[in-house]
Amino acid sequence: MDDLTAFQRDLLYVVAGLENGTPPHGLAIKDSLEEDYAGEIHHGRLYPNLDTLADMELIEVSAIDKRTNAYSVTQRGRRELEARREWERQHVDLSSD
Repeated sequence: MDDLTAFQRDLLYVVAGLENGTPPHGLAIKDSLEEDYAGEIHHGRLYPNLDTLADMELIEVSAIDKRTNAYSVTQRGRRELEARREWERQHVDLSSD
């Protein structure tokens, strides 16, 4: 996951977090990111980064209709998220606070 930008890593986390039986669509991902990011996430930033994650086989894209795609985290993406969490735990132990 070290080859991802921070925004791409955040996208991967958001997609994984929004998957509750139904893969989220782009607007739901955008809305979730905007809750934590200052300012609007423009389509020109969101969709190319989702495409990059798909090209890296970290997420999968499926068509809902002609204009809307759904995004889901692949097994590889989940392994990358788990590895990242382990890496974070090795460097910062917040449980002792």
